[in-house]
Amino acid sequence: MDTGLEIPGEVQYPSSPILVPPGHPTPRRTLYLSNLDDQRFLRFSIKYLYVFPAAAAVPAAALRAALADALVEYYPLAGRLRHGDEEGKLVVECNAEGALFAEGSLPGLAADDFLRGGGARPHRSWRKLLYRVDAHSFVAVPPLVVQVTHLGCGGMVLCMAINHCLCDGVGTALFLQAWARAARSSDIVRDNPVVHDRRALRPRCPPRVEFAHPEYHCHDAAADDDASNLLAHLLGQPLAPVSLTFTAARLAHLKMQLLLKRCTSFEALAATVWRAWVRALDPPATLRVKLLFSVNARRRLTSELPDGYYGNGFVLGCAESTAGQVAAAAPMPTVVRLVQEAKERVDNAYVRSMVDLLEEQRRGVGGGAKPDLSASLVISAWTRLGLEDLDFGAGAAAHMGPLTSEIYCVFVPVAGDPGGVTVLVSVPQAATDKFEHYCCNPMDAAGVAETGGGAMAAGNGMLERDEKQQPCHGHEIKIDY
Repeated sequence: MDTGLEIPGEVQYPSSPILVPPGHPTPRRTLYLSNLDDQRFLRFSIKYLYVFPAAAAVPAAALRAALADALVEYYPLAGRLRHGDEEGKLVVECNAEGALFAEGSLPGLAADDFLRGGGARPHRSWRKLLYRVDAHSFVAVPPLVVQVTHLGCGGMVLCMAINHCLCDGVGTALFLQAWARAARSSDIVRDNPVVHDRRALRPRCPPRVEFAHPEYHCHDAAADDDASNLLAHLLGQPLAPVSLTFTAARLAHLKMQLLLKRCTSFEALAATVWRAWVRALDPPATLRVKLLFSVNARRRLTSELPDGYYGNGFVLGCAESTAGQVAAAAPMPTVVRLVQEAKERVDNAYVRSMVDLLEEQRRGVGGGAKPDLSASLVISAWTRLGLEDLDFGAGAAAHMGPLTSEIYCVFVPVAGDPGGVTVLVSVPQAATDKFEHYCCNPMDAAGVAETGGGAMAAGNGMLERDEKQQPCHGHEIKIDY
């Protein structure tokens, strides 16, 4: 089975990685992190991969110099995390120690290799494209790690790991655009002032948790065993990365089929992927399953976060129902409305309540709140953030996406198709064909019913007559009209 582009050989490093400090003196301070920043489940680095063809590649020295300039504004990324005085809290020591910058080469690899036959699906061999830091703990890893890998074609791969406690996707895009602007020395346009202060998201005193927050709690104790079995099923099998590209035309057609007065591309696609995931895994029909997804709260607060705020400004939305309803019994528009209602719940009161819940859980037994992942699909949308429009002065990246494929799902923008979305997720190998089929045919209800046993009946159904069935090359499909 084709599982993506496997990169042969090892990266050749002409010299050891270096630390790149800010190019000018920066404030020495301790930066408070909000409860949204230092959640337990965000204590990892987001790993991005950009592929630049030869015509768009720039010298590593120019990237290092531009990085030093960008770190003057975004100086916490040149600092180091440490445990704060408050129990369970992390802070950033802004000490200008520097971001880690590695430079290597892979003469046997070309940029075109990523753009044909499997490049959209991450492979475990891609990990060599990002320098691995040997550290005794998460907090000891520099918040920003960068590797430039020169390719035999003259192109380059730019990979970076950015600590999620410092930035969300919006914040990462702001930083990357600042770095790219610094490389385009003739471009003096600046965005809004960078906002480091995270105190706008401080908890209330005393904390007031005013909502149930199902994204963090499992309310059905009787279903714990079934949910644990589903998670064990996911983690206990060989996983296969799946890549499905939905063109803008396909998404427009999907929304038209739903016959809803209002529906965004995200809502339609999130409901489609969630439904396909439940159908493919076929859990017990009575099990409550959840869809967790990031909701940008910046404009949902009574006092909106400023445009230059690069810290975590998202919260988890949670749609939930029984597996039988999501997989079979409910019509597709009903599943979409579950997603819409979950988004609509996220207002100022809900965000403040969530911040306070995180405060209570941090101080309590267990060391902090954790999302309920027992029977949940998690979607992280990288679309419409500006992540894909990265140009260091010689041209835009031909490909961007995550460095690795995880059990959670990522919506990635499509180069050359502003409205298109590539869905990346790893599912059990035995379920990949079913998952792809149901993603391609979300309106298909043939052969399904909420019966005893699993959420799906035996039949898989057929393609709708007006759809074009796309060939599956390994597990990468482009869905178009």
